[in-house]
Amino acid sequence: MHHENLPSYLSADHLGPWETYLSQIEAVAPYIDAPLRPWIETLRRPKRILVVDVPIRLDNGEIAHYEGYRVQHNVSRGPGKGGVRFHPDVTLSEVMALSAWMTIKNAVVNVPYGGAKGGIRVDPKPMSRAELERLTRRYTSEINILLGPDKDIPAPDVNTNEQVMAWMMDTYSMNQGRTATGVVTGKPIALGGSLGRHDATGRGVFVSARAAAEKIGLPITGARIAVQGFGNVGEAAARIFHDAGAKLVAIQDVAATVHNPAGIDPYQLRKHLAEGGKLTDYPGATEIAPADFWELDCEILVPAAVEGQITAANAPRIRAKMIVEGANGPTTPEADAILHDRNVLVVPDVLANAGGVTVSYFEWVQDFSSFFWTEAEINARLERIMTEAFGAVWHIAQERKLTLRTAAFVVACRRVLEARAVRGLYP
Repeated sequence: MHHENLPSYLSADHLGPWETYLSQIEAVAPYIDAPLRPWIETLRRPKRILVVDVPIRLDNGEIAHYEGYRVQHNVSRGPGKGGVRFHPDVTLSEVMALSAWMTIKNAVVNVPYGGAKGGIRVDPKPMSRAELERLTRRYTSEINILLGPDKDIPAPDVNTNEQVMAWMMDTYSMNQGRTATGVVTGKPIALGGSLGRHDATGRGVFVSARAAAEKIGLPITGARIAVQGFGNVGEAAARIFHDAGAKLVAIQDVAATVHNPAGIDPYQLRKHLAEGGKLTDYPGATEIAPADFWELDCEILVPAAVEGQITAANAPRIRAKMIVEGANGPTTPEADAILHDRNVLVVPDVLANAGGVTVSYFEWVQDFSSFFWTEAEINARLERIMTEAFGAVWHIAQERKLTLRTAAFVVACRRVLEARAVRGLYP
Protein backbone atom coordinates (compact mmCIF):
# COMPACT_ATOMS: atom_id res chain seq x y z
CA MET A 1 0.00 0.00 0.00
CA HIS A 2 1.32 3.46 -0.87
CA HIS A 3 2.02 5.42 2.28
CA GLU A 4 2.92 8.82 0.82
CA ASN A 5 -0.44 10.31 1.72
CA LEU A 6 -0.63 8.86 5.19
CA PRO A 7 -1.43 11.52 7.78
CA SER A 8 1.56 12.43 9.94
CA TYR A 9 -0.19 11.43 13.18
CA LEU A 10 -0.29 7.74 12.20
CA SER A 11 2.76 5.52 12.00
CA ALA A 12 3.17 3.51 8.79
CA ASP A 13 4.71 0.64 10.79
CA HIS A 14 1.66 0.20 13.03
CA LEU A 15 -1.26 1.37 10.97
CA GLY A 16 -3.77 -0.85 12.76
CA PRO A 17 -7.44 -1.07 11.71
CA TRP A 18 -7.11 2.01 9.46
CA GLU A 19 -4.91 -0.12 7.17
CA THR A 20 -7.72 -2.67 6.78
CA TYR A 21 -10.09 0.10 5.76
CA LEU A 22 -7.58 1.63 3.31
CA SER A 23 -7.08 -1.77 1.65
CA GLN A 24 -10.87 -2.05 1.24
CA ILE A 25 -10.95 1.35 -0.50
CA GLU A 26 -8.03 0.20 -2.68
CA ALA A 27 -10.08 -2.88 -3.68
CA VAL A 28 -13.15 -0.87 -4.60
CA ALA A 29 -11.40 1.99 -6.49
CA PRO A 30 -11.32 0.21 -9.90
CA TYR A 31 -15.11 -0.23 -9.80
CA ILE A 32 -15.93 3.44 -9.21
CA ASP A 33 -17.28 5.17 -12.32
CA ALA A 34 -14.84 7.59 -13.99
CA PRO A 35 -16.68 10.86 -13.12
CA LEU A 36 -16.50 10.02 -9.40
CA ARG A 37 -12.84 8.85 -9.35
CA PRO A 38 -11.32 12.27 -8.60
CA TRP A 39 -13.22 12.25 -5.30
CA ILE A 40 -12.00 8.85 -4.00
CA GLU A 41 -9.19 10.49 -2.02
CA THR A 42 -11.82 12.07 0.31
CA LEU A 43 -12.62 8.55 1.54
CA ARG A 44 -8.99 8.11 2.65
CA ARG A 45 -9.07 11.22 4.83
CA PRO A 46 -11.33 11.74 7.84
CA LYS A 47 -12.97 15.16 7.69
CA ARG A 48 -12.47 15.99 11.36
CA ILE A 49 -10.62 14.44 14.29
CA LEU A 50 -10.92 15.64 17.86
CA VAL A 51 -8.60 14.21 20.54
CA VAL A 52 -9.48 15.30 24.08
CA ASP A 53 -8.14 14.89 27.58
CA VAL A 54 -10.79 13.49 29.92
CA PRO A 55 -9.84 14.25 33.55
CA ILE A 56 -12.12 12.96 36.33
CA ARG A 57 -11.99 12.69 40.09
CA LEU A 58 -11.98 9.04 41.17
CA ASP A 59 -13.93 7.86 44.22
CA ASN A 60 -10.68 7.71 46.23
CA GLY A 61 -10.11 11.43 45.62
CA GLU A 62 -7.36 11.05 43.02
CA ILE A 63 -7.58 12.75 39.63
CA ALA A 64 -7.18 10.45 36.64
CA HIS A 65 -6.72 11.43 32.97
CA TYR A 66 -7.97 9.43 29.98
CA GLU A 67 -7.57 9.91 26.25
CA GLY A 68 -10.82 10.54 24.37
CA TYR A 69 -11.58 10.70 20.64
CA ARG A 70 -14.36 11.71 18.28
CA VAL A 71 -13.81 11.31 14.54
CA GLN A 72 -16.16 12.47 11.79
CA HIS A 73 -15.03 10.63 8.69
CA ASN A 74 -17.46 12.02 6.13
CA VAL A 75 -20.59 14.16 6.40
CA SER A 76 -21.47 14.59 2.71
CA ARG A 77 -24.76 12.69 3.11
CA GLY A 78 -25.85 14.03 6.49
CA PRO A 79 -24.78 14.46 10.12
CA GLY A 80 -22.16 12.18 11.66
CA LYS A 81 -23.46 9.00 13.27
CA GLY A 82 -21.59 6.35 15.19
CA GLY A 83 -20.94 4.66 18.49
CA VAL A 84 -18.80 5.47 21.48
CA ARG A 85 -16.64 2.73 23.01
CA PHE A 86 -14.87 2.55 26.37
CA HIS A 87 -11.96 0.13 26.03
CA PRO A 88 -8.27 0.04 27.10
CA ASP A 89 -7.21 -0.75 23.50
CA VAL A 90 -8.97 2.21 21.86
CA THR A 91 -6.56 4.02 19.52
CA LEU A 92 -6.91 6.83 17.01
CA SER A 93 -6.42 4.35 14.16
CA GLU A 94 -9.25 2.20 15.47
CA VAL A 95 -11.68 5.12 15.90
CA MET A 96 -10.78 6.38 12.41
CA ALA A 97 -11.46 2.98 10.87
CA LEU A 98 -14.74 2.57 12.75
CA SER A 99 -15.88 6.04 11.66
CA ALA A 100 -15.04 5.20 8.04
CA TRP A 101 -16.95 1.91 8.26
CA MET A 102 -19.90 3.92 9.59
CA THR A 103 -19.74 6.13 6.47
CA ILE A 104 -19.93 2.99 4.33
CA LYS A 105 -22.58 1.31 6.49
CA ASN A 106 -24.93 4.32 6.48
CA ALA A 107 -24.62 4.56 2.71
CA VAL A 108 -25.14 0.81 2.14
CA VAL A 109 -28.54 0.88 3.89
CA ASN A 110 -29.16 4.40 2.52
CA VAL A 111 -29.87 6.23 5.77
CA PRO A 112 -29.07 9.97 5.57
CA TYR A 113 -26.00 10.02 7.81
CA GLY A 114 -22.27 10.36 7.50
CA GLY A 115 -19.82 8.23 9.46
CA ALA A 116 -18.49 9.14 12.90
CA LYS A 117 -17.11 7.27 15.92
CA GLY A 118 -15.87 8.01 19.40
CA GLY A 119 -14.02 6.32 22.20
CA ILE A 120 -12.17 6.64 25.47
CA ARG A 121 -8.98 4.70 26.13
CA VAL A 122 -10.05 3.27 29.50
CA ASP A 123 -10.86 -0.03 31.17
CA PRO A 124 -14.36 0.65 32.52
CA LYS A 125 -14.64 -2.73 34.32
CA PRO A 126 -13.10 -1.70 37.67
CA MET A 127 -14.88 1.68 37.66
CA SER A 128 -17.78 2.42 39.98
CA ARG A 129 -21.06 3.65 38.53
CA ALA A 130 -20.30 7.15 39.85
CA GLU A 131 -16.87 7.15 38.16
CA LEU A 132 -18.42 5.96 34.88
CA GLU A 133 -20.96 8.76 35.07
CA ARG A 134 -18.26 11.39 35.68
CA LEU A 135 -16.17 9.93 32.83
CA THR A 136 -19.13 9.98 30.40
CA ARG A 137 -20.24 13.50 31.32
CA ARG A 138 -16.73 14.92 31.14
CA TYR A 139 -16.08 13.28 27.75
CA THR A 140 -19.42 14.59 26.43
CA SER A 141 -18.56 18.14 27.57
CA GLU A 142 -15.15 17.91 25.90
CA ILE A 143 -16.54 16.78 22.52
CA ASN A 144 -19.66 18.97 22.89
CA ILE A 145 -18.45 21.32 20.12
CA LEU A 146 -18.97 18.51 17.57
CA LEU A 147 -22.32 17.17 18.82
CA GLY A 148 -25.90 17.98 17.90
CA PRO A 149 -29.03 16.27 16.53
CA ASP A 150 -28.18 17.74 13.12
CA LYS A 151 -24.35 17.56 13.50
CA ASP A 152 -23.19 14.36 15.15
CA ILE A 153 -25.27 11.75 16.95
CA PRO A 154 -23.46 9.19 19.17
CA ALA A 155 -24.79 5.71 20.05
CA PRO A 156 -23.70 2.78 22.26
CA ASP A 157 -20.80 0.54 21.27
CA VAL A 158 -18.34 -1.70 23.16
CA ASN A 159 -18.78 -1.26 26.97
CA THR A 160 -21.37 1.52 26.62
CA ASN A 161 -25.13 1.17 26.96
CA GLU A 162 -28.41 3.06 27.28
CA GLN A 163 -27.45 4.48 30.69
CA VAL A 164 -24.29 5.98 29.17
CA MET A 165 -26.43 7.46 26.36
CA ALA A 166 -28.83 8.96 28.95
CA TRP A 167 -25.87 10.69 30.68
CA MET A 168 -24.55 11.94 27.32
CA MET A 169 -27.95 13.33 26.35
CA ASP A 170 -28.41 15.01 29.73
CA THR A 171 -24.94 16.60 29.63
CA TYR A 172 -25.47 17.92 26.11
CA SER A 173 -28.96 19.18 27.07
CA MET A 174 -27.59 21.02 30.14
CA ASN A 175 -25.03 22.75 27.92
CA GLN A 176 -27.81 23.74 25.47
CA GLY A 177 -30.26 24.83 28.15
CA ARG A 178 -33.01 22.61 26.69
CA THR A 179 -33.71 18.91 26.39
CA ALA A 180 -32.40 17.57 23.08
CA THR A 181 -33.36 13.90 22.95
CA GLY A 182 -32.18 13.47 19.35
CA VAL A 183 -28.49 14.08 20.13
CA VAL A 184 -27.85 10.40 20.89
CA THR A 185 -29.59 7.13 20.01
CA GLY A 186 -29.76 3.86 21.89
CA LYS A 187 -31.37 5.74 24.80
CA PRO A 188 -33.69 4.27 27.45
CA ILE A 189 -37.34 4.13 26.28
CA ALA A 190 -38.22 6.65 29.06
CA LEU A 191 -36.03 9.30 27.37
CA GLY A 192 -37.17 8.95 23.77
CA GLY A 193 -35.44 5.67 23.03
CA SER A 194 -36.97 3.39 20.41
CA LEU A 195 -38.66 0.04 20.80
CA GLY A 196 -36.67 -2.64 18.99
CA ARG A 197 -33.36 -0.75 19.34
CA HIS A 198 -31.82 -3.18 21.82
CA ASP A 199 -32.12 -6.19 19.50
CA ALA A 200 -31.73 -4.21 16.27
CA THR A 201 -28.13 -5.14 15.40
CA GLY A 202 -28.71 -8.83 16.18
CA ARG A 203 -31.96 -8.78 14.21
CA GLY A 204 -30.18 -7.20 11.23
CA VAL A 205 -27.53 -9.95 11.40
CA PHE A 206 -30.32 -12.53 11.25
CA VAL A 207 -32.18 -10.77 8.39
CA SER A 208 -28.96 -10.56 6.29
CA ALA A 209 -28.11 -14.18 7.08
CA ARG A 210 -31.57 -15.30 6.04
CA ALA A 211 -31.38 -13.33 2.77
CA ALA A 212 -27.93 -14.79 2.00
CA ALA A 213 -28.99 -18.33 2.96
CA GLU A 214 -31.91 -18.05 0.54
CA LYS A 215 -29.50 -17.15 -2.29
CA ILE A 216 -27.27 -20.19 -1.66
CA GLY A 217 -30.14 -22.59 -0.92
CA LEU A 218 -29.37 -23.07 2.77
CA PRO A 219 -32.45 -23.59 4.97
CA ILE A 220 -32.29 -21.63 8.27
CA THR A 221 -34.42 -24.26 10.02
CA GLY A 222 -31.98 -26.78 11.46
CA ALA A 223 -28.90 -24.79 10.39
CA ARG A 224 -26.09 -24.99 12.96
CA ILE A 225 -24.90 -21.60 14.21
CA ALA A 226 -21.71 -20.72 16.10
CA VAL A 227 -21.57 -17.26 17.70
CA GLN A 228 -18.48 -15.42 18.94
CA GLY A 229 -19.44 -12.83 21.54
CA PHE A 230 -22.52 -13.00 23.76
CA GLY A 231 -22.96 -9.27 24.29
CA ASN A 232 -25.77 -7.15 22.89
CA VAL A 233 -25.26 -8.33 19.27
CA GLY A 234 -24.32 -11.98 19.77
CA GLU A 235 -27.01 -12.65 22.36
CA ALA A 236 -29.82 -11.07 20.32
CA ALA A 237 -28.67 -12.80 17.11
CA ALA A 238 -28.46 -16.17 18.91
CA ARG A 239 -31.99 -15.72 20.26
CA ILE A 240 -33.50 -14.69 16.92
CA PHE A 241 -31.77 -17.55 15.04
CA HIS A 242 -33.02 -19.95 17.74
CA ASP A 243 -36.59 -18.63 17.36
CA ALA A 244 -36.35 -19.24 13.60
CA GLY A 245 -35.54 -22.91 14.17
CA ALA A 246 -31.77 -22.77 13.80
CA LYS A 247 -29.55 -24.67 16.24
CA LEU A 248 -27.03 -22.73 18.32
CA VAL A 249 -24.10 -25.17 18.68
CA ALA A 250 -21.33 -22.99 20.15
CA ILE A 251 -20.67 -19.71 21.92
CA GLN A 252 -17.34 -18.04 22.58
CA ASP A 253 -16.73 -15.01 24.76
CA VAL A 254 -13.56 -13.50 26.28
CA ALA A 255 -13.69 -15.93 29.18
CA ALA A 256 -14.53 -19.25 27.54
CA THR A 257 -15.83 -21.28 24.61
CA VAL A 258 -18.68 -23.76 25.02
CA HIS A 259 -20.12 -26.31 22.61
CA ASN A 260 -23.16 -28.56 22.39
CA PRO A 261 -23.85 -30.24 19.02
CA ALA A 262 -27.45 -30.91 20.19
CA GLY A 263 -28.02 -27.17 20.59
CA ILE A 264 -27.78 -24.50 23.31
CA ASP A 265 -30.92 -22.68 24.43
CA PRO A 266 -30.00 -18.95 24.39
CA TYR A 267 -32.91 -18.08 26.71
CA GLN A 268 -31.68 -20.54 29.35
CA LEU A 269 -28.12 -19.31 28.94
CA ARG A 270 -29.18 -15.67 29.25
CA LYS A 271 -31.05 -16.50 32.47
CA HIS A 272 -28.03 -18.43 33.79
CA LEU A 273 -25.71 -15.45 33.12
CA ALA A 274 -28.22 -12.92 34.52
CA GLU A 275 -28.27 -14.91 37.77
CA GLY A 276 -24.51 -14.51 38.10
CA GLY A 277 -23.50 -17.81 36.47
CA LYS A 278 -20.56 -18.05 34.10
CA LEU A 279 -20.34 -19.48 30.61
CA THR A 280 -17.98 -22.17 31.96
CA ASP A 281 -20.46 -23.54 34.51
CA TYR A 282 -23.49 -23.52 32.20
CA PRO A 283 -24.89 -27.09 32.42
CA GLY A 284 -26.25 -27.11 28.84
CA ALA A 285 -22.85 -27.14 27.12
CA THR A 286 -19.26 -28.40 27.42
CA GLU A 287 -16.20 -26.18 27.55
CA ILE A 288 -13.72 -26.54 24.66
CA ALA A 289 -10.40 -24.87 23.83
CA PRO A 290 -10.89 -21.38 22.33
CA ALA A 291 -8.86 -22.29 19.21
CA ASP A 292 -11.23 -25.20 18.47
CA PHE A 293 -14.13 -22.77 18.04
CA TRP A 294 -12.99 -22.01 14.47
CA GLU A 295 -13.01 -25.68 13.41
CA LEU A 296 -16.49 -26.59 14.60
CA ASP A 297 -18.98 -28.12 12.19
CA CYS A 298 -21.59 -25.46 11.50
CA GLU A 299 -23.37 -23.81 8.61
CA ILE A 300 -23.26 -20.20 9.84
CA LEU A 301 -20.49 -18.54 11.86
CA VAL A 302 -21.29 -15.18 13.47
CA PRO A 303 -18.29 -13.21 14.77
CA ALA A 304 -19.99 -10.66 17.06
CA ALA A 305 -17.13 -9.57 19.35
CA VAL A 306 -14.29 -7.25 18.25
CA GLU A 307 -12.18 -6.66 15.15
CA GLY A 308 -9.40 -8.87 13.77
CA GLN A 309 -10.73 -12.27 14.92
CA ILE A 310 -10.68 -14.22 11.65
CA THR A 311 -7.09 -14.24 10.42
CA ALA A 312 -4.83 -15.99 7.91
CA ALA A 313 -4.08 -18.46 10.74
CA ASN A 314 -7.64 -19.68 11.45
CA ALA A 315 -9.46 -18.93 8.16
CA PRO A 316 -8.24 -22.18 6.51
CA ARG A 317 -9.81 -24.21 9.35
CA ILE A 318 -13.29 -22.69 9.23
CA ARG A 319 -15.95 -25.19 8.18
CA ALA A 320 -18.95 -22.89 7.99
CA LYS A 321 -20.66 -22.27 4.64
CA MET A 322 -21.28 -18.67 5.57
CA ILE A 323 -19.84 -16.01 7.87
CA VAL A 324 -22.13 -13.18 8.93
CA GLU A 325 -20.20 -10.34 10.55
CA GLY A 326 -21.95 -9.01 13.65
CA ALA A 327 -18.80 -7.18 14.83
CA ASN A 328 -17.00 -4.40 12.98
CA GLY A 329 -13.92 -5.54 11.03
CA PRO A 330 -13.74 -9.10 12.43
CA THR A 331 -12.07 -10.49 9.28
CA THR A 332 -8.60 -9.41 8.15
CA PRO A 333 -8.03 -8.78 4.41
CA GLU A 334 -5.73 -11.85 4.28
CA ALA A 335 -8.46 -14.03 5.79
CA ASP A 336 -10.99 -12.55 3.35
CA ALA A 337 -8.91 -13.78 0.41
CA ILE A 338 -8.59 -17.27 1.93
CA LEU A 339 -12.33 -17.54 2.61
CA HIS A 340 -13.08 -16.39 -0.92
CA ASP A 341 -10.79 -19.10 -2.35
CA ARG A 342 -12.46 -21.68 -0.11
CA ASN A 343 -15.91 -20.61 -1.29
CA VAL A 344 -17.10 -19.45 2.13
CA LEU A 345 -19.69 -16.68 1.70
CA VAL A 346 -18.89 -13.65 3.86
CA VAL A 347 -21.76 -11.24 4.58
CA PRO A 348 -19.73 -8.14 5.49
CA ASP A 349 -20.10 -6.02 8.65
CA VAL A 350 -21.06 -2.88 6.72
CA LEU A 351 -24.20 -4.71 5.60
CA ALA A 352 -24.79 -7.43 8.23
CA ASN A 353 -24.57 -5.26 11.34
CA ALA A 354 -26.25 -2.16 9.90
CA GLY A 355 -29.51 -3.02 11.71
CA GLY A 356 -28.28 -1.03 14.70
CA VAL A 357 -27.78 2.22 12.83
CA THR A 358 -31.01 1.66 10.88
CA VAL A 359 -33.09 1.54 14.07
CA SER A 360 -30.97 4.40 15.49
CA TYR A 361 -32.17 6.35 12.47
CA PHE A 362 -35.78 5.39 13.31
CA GLU A 363 -35.18 6.53 16.91
CA TRP A 364 -33.82 9.90 15.72
CA VAL A 365 -36.79 10.41 13.37
CA GLN A 366 -39.20 9.56 16.22
CA ASP A 367 -37.41 12.04 18.51
CA PHE A 368 -37.71 14.81 15.90
CA SER A 369 -41.43 14.25 15.41
CA SER A 370 -42.13 13.29 19.05
CA PHE A 371 -44.27 10.52 17.63
CA PHE A 372 -43.36 6.92 18.41
CA TRP A 373 -43.94 3.73 16.42
CA THR A 374 -44.87 0.23 17.57
CA GLU A 375 -42.22 -2.48 17.80
CA ALA A 376 -43.93 -4.39 14.99
CA GLU A 377 -43.69 -1.33 12.71
CA ILE A 378 -40.02 -0.90 13.58
CA ASN A 379 -39.12 -4.54 12.94
CA ALA A 380 -41.05 -4.56 9.66
CA ARG A 381 -39.28 -1.39 8.48
CA LEU A 382 -35.91 -2.78 9.57
CA GLU A 383 -36.51 -6.00 7.62
CA ARG A 384 -37.54 -4.07 4.51
CA ILE A 385 -34.48 -1.78 4.56
CA MET A 386 -32.01 -4.60 5.28
CA THR A 387 -33.53 -6.96 2.70
CA GLU A 388 -33.49 -4.25 0.01
CA ALA A 389 -29.89 -3.32 0.87
CA PHE A 390 -28.85 -6.98 0.71
CA GLY A 391 -30.58 -7.38 -2.66
CA ALA A 392 -28.77 -4.36 -4.14
CA VAL A 393 -25.38 -5.59 -2.89
CA TRP A 394 -26.00 -9.16 -4.08
CA HIS A 395 -27.00 -7.86 -7.53
CA ILE A 396 -23.73 -5.90 -7.95
CA ALA A 397 -21.67 -8.82 -6.62
CA GLN A 398 -23.20 -11.14 -9.25
CA GLU A 399 -23.04 -8.57 -12.06
CA ARG A 400 -19.39 -7.60 -11.46
CA LYS A 401 -18.25 -10.97 -10.02
CA LEU A 402 -17.19 -9.36 -6.72
CA THR A 403 -17.23 -10.48 -3.10
CA LEU A 404 -20.17 -9.16 -1.09
CA ARG A 405 -17.76 -6.91 0.82
CA THR A 406 -16.40 -5.23 -2.30
CA ALA A 407 -19.93 -5.01 -3.73
CA ALA A 408 -21.18 -3.33 -0.53
CA PHE A 409 -18.30 -0.83 -0.78
CA VAL A 410 -19.18 -0.19 -4.45
CA VAL A 411 -22.81 0.61 -3.54
CA ALA A 412 -21.79 2.79 -0.59
CA CYS A 413 -18.85 4.62 -2.16
CA ARG A 414 -20.95 5.50 -5.20
CA ARG A 415 -23.56 7.09 -2.94
CA VAL A 416 -21.01 8.97 -0.82
CA LEU A 417 -18.94 10.18 -3.77
CA GLU A 418 -21.98 11.20 -5.77
CA ALA A 419 -23.10 13.38 -2.84
CA ARG A 420 -19.55 14.76 -2.55
CA ALA A 421 -19.29 15.46 -6.29
CA VAL A 422 -22.69 17.07 -6.63
CA ARG A 423 -22.08 19.30 -3.59
CA GLY A 424 -18.64 20.29 -4.92
CA LEU A 425 -15.87 21.93 -2.91
CA TYR A 426 -16.55 24.73 -0.47
CA PRO A 427 -15.40 27.45 -0.45
